[in-house]
Amino acid sequence: MSVTVEKRVDGPGTSEHADEAWTLKERIRREESVLKQRKRFFMDAYRRATTHLLYLDDDLVGFATVRRDGYILFLAVSPERRGEGFGRRLVAEVAEEHRTVTCHARATNDRALDFYEAIGFEIKRRIENYYEDNGDAYYLRLGPDERLRDRLSELIRR
Repeated sequence: MSVTVEKRVDGPGTSEHADEAWTLKERIRREESVLKQRKRFFMDAYRRATTHLLYLDDDLVGFATVRRDGYILFLAVSPERRGEGFGRRLVAEVAEEHRTVTCHARATNDRALDFYEAIGFEIKRRIENYYEDNGDAYYLRLGPDERLRDRLSELIRR
């Protein structure tokens, strides 16, 4: 059986795949208590940004929504598909288009922090009461190392 990974993109003003992205985000929120954005906020941010989506045989396995300045608003990978390189590939897509890549991660989300640090993000600062529920966040930035960017870009070409 052949498996096909397909990349799709919703540019600013486009929301063709927004409902599927929302459904995946909500499943992760229910199972892991992260990605707690309200639907109106999510949809508004989605429509204003560019979203890179990865499909595996027509099933959405992950997406990254990024602003024009390279700030990742949302990064989500289906829990059963983690560890297969989808998250790295999504970040690589963002890094391919932006000189600087940044994001926030909940200070208690060890899985996300481990992922970001493993691919070269650096914690720049802790922000108290960042989230609506008063949860703290870390502000992260992808290191400026060009070799790192080259390695991430290599993931796209595979």
